[in-house]
Amino acid sequence: MPAFLDPEWLISTFGLIGILAIVFAESGLLIGFFLPGDSLLFTAGLLIADGTYLSLPLWLMCLLVSVAAIAGDQFGYLFGRRFGPSLFRRPDSRLFKQENLTRAQEFFAKYGARSIVLARFVPIVRTFTPIVAGASHMHYRTFLLYNVIGGTIWGCGVTTLGYFLGQIPFVRSNIELILIAIVAVSVIPIAVELVRSRSAHR
Repeated sequence: MPAFLDPEWLISTFGLIGILAIVFAESGLLIGFFLPGDSLLFTAGLLIADGTYLSLPLWLMCLLVSVAAIAGDQFGYLFGRRFGPSLFRRPDSRLFKQENLTRAQEFFAKYGARSIVLARFVPIVRTFTPIVAGASHMHYRTFLLYNVIGGTIWGCGVTTLGYFLGQIPFVRSNIELILIAIVAVSVIPIAVELVRSRSAHR
């Protein structure tokens, strides 16, 4: 990946504030869809275990990341509720593609409220789903509940995974491979839902 998207470079350069800003942006800003959310949190957990760049305790990192993720989705929801209809008429640009919005819309239509949790583990869809939820006028309390659940599971889960796996020598010596595996594993919740959906349809 480009150097400016490398998780370790981002953490070493911008520290905790950079991590929280990226999590917030990737969770609900249109321009945040390309940011490395999963790999960033995994690397943050790994570096906390190693004592490199980050010196705060794991529980505090999990708390702050979860708050940033929830706040990002909240912003995306409110943005979609206010500007949603105009977004679907917006022309493509370098940072905005209608296909990403359409993909999130189809995802939301298929899984309903559960999509707020499931989308946390799917890059790109994670960014646009709260915007679509707002544009669709999803009941706010329902959105808030699933947002808190999804943001907490994702923020704490991926960071904690990095913390414990980062203490394994094999993981530390094959970090690039592990980060690729994280992206691959992130589609598992969607695969499970597709199987369930097809079984129910049959």
